[in-house]
Amino acid sequence: MAKKRARPRRSFTPEFKAEIVELCQRGDRTVRQISQDFDLTETAVREWVKQADLDTGARNDGLTSSERDELASCGARTGGCAKTSIF
Repeated sequence: MAKKRARPRRSFTPEFKAEIVELCQRGDRTVRQISQDFDLTETAVREWVKQADLDTGARNDGLTSSERDELASCGARTGGCAKTSIF
C-alpha cells in the first residue's frame, strides 16, 4: 500500500468556511461529498461544522470562537495562561 503524501497546510477565509458549513447543514449532500467536491479534508470540514454549532449554541461541548480568541489573547499577554487563575 502506497503512503499518502502530506498535503501542504492551507488556510481559508471565514467566509469560505461559513459557505461550506451552510452546504453541510442543508443536508442534501454528505460531509464526505462536500469535502471531495471542494478538495478539502473531511476532518477539517467536520471541525468547521462543530465550531459553527458551538458558536450558535447548538452544542456546548467545547469553546466558542470568542472563548478561543480570549484564551489565545490571554496567552499572548501573559506568556501563557498558567500564570493566571482561569481554571
